[in-house]
Amino acid sequence: MLRVNTASPDPLVLVLGDEELLAARAITATVDAARAADPGVDVREYEGGALAAGELDEMLSPSLFGGRRVLVIRSGQDARKDLIAALLGYAKNPDPEVTLIVAHVGGAKGKALADGLRTAHAAVIPAAKLKGDRERIAFVRDEFRRNGGRCDDAAASALLASVGNDLREIAAACSQLLADTDGKITEGVVARYYKGRAEVSGFTVADAAMIGDVPGALEALRWALHVGVDPVPIADAIADGVRTVAKVAAAGRGNPYQLASSLGMPAWKIQRAQERSRGWTPEGLVDAMRAAADCNAAVKGGAEDRGYALEQAVFAVAAARRGGGAR
Repeated sequence: MLRVNTASPDPLVLVLGDEELLAARAITATVDAARAADPGVDVREYEGGALAAGELDEMLSPSLFGGRRVLVIRSGQDARKDLIAALLGYAKNPDPEVTLIVAHVGGAKGKALADGLRTAHAAVIPAAKLKGDRERIAFVRDEFRRNGGRCDDAAASALLASVGNDLREIAAACSQLLADTDGKITEGVVARYYKGRAEVSGFTVADAAMIGDVPGALEALRWALHVGVDPVPIADAIADGVRTVAKVAAAGRGNPYQLASSLGMPAWKIQRAQERSRGWTPEGLVDAMRAAADCNAAVKGGAEDRGYALEQAVFAVAAARRGGGAR
């Protein structure tokens, strides 16, 4: 799903999904395929909401001079009804010398266009946002692999903790690491390269809070805010840390590799969560999840002092761990 592969230009291409990087790569790869077939190809790009049906008819009509053409329509979900009707009418009998690329974010808006192009047998390239750690880790590993490098899950996770979840930043970080190393990316390599950034990530704050290290969590939090780390991913990391430990604790002390499939997370993450679950009780985890939810609501709801909300979450999570007693 994460690779873009358009070996030859199709007459109809639907790029479906709301992840900008994947959509941009899909469009670029399709245009490149058309250029490979005809270096003189005429490429034109338009926004779906600004294009009129009459203009489309003019652009898709046969050229007096011949030659291949590529028409890219971005934000297809914003197309008006007359344009959608014109596109779907054309899709019933597309010109083999034209590659029509429609980018659509998915969802209910403009759904008739996406569904109609599918029915017309358009080549569909998925470009949806990645969901959860497993897909983001797979993306990182694939970024290195397709560019001649390699990394394991732990290194990929360390990179994500350092740069966040924005796919453009992740891809740029992978490219930089490949340029500056021999291509063999380990957790240690990431830690050395991102020294300072990794130390102030939301995951560092969450890890310290989950083991009851309040001074360490507060120091990391205050430094993160000082250097401009957004409060939202910090709140997300705290919530994810609590949820992960609760999920793993509920599964028991089994072998991480055997639990990986049933829990839907990598073995290394399960092992780390098992270590952090020591000292927690079910009641304490419930209290911590409540504190994390309150923090998320405050931070994402525009609290007047988001830093204060995060500090309170650190205290609350640590208190929940102490209140649950020790094992």
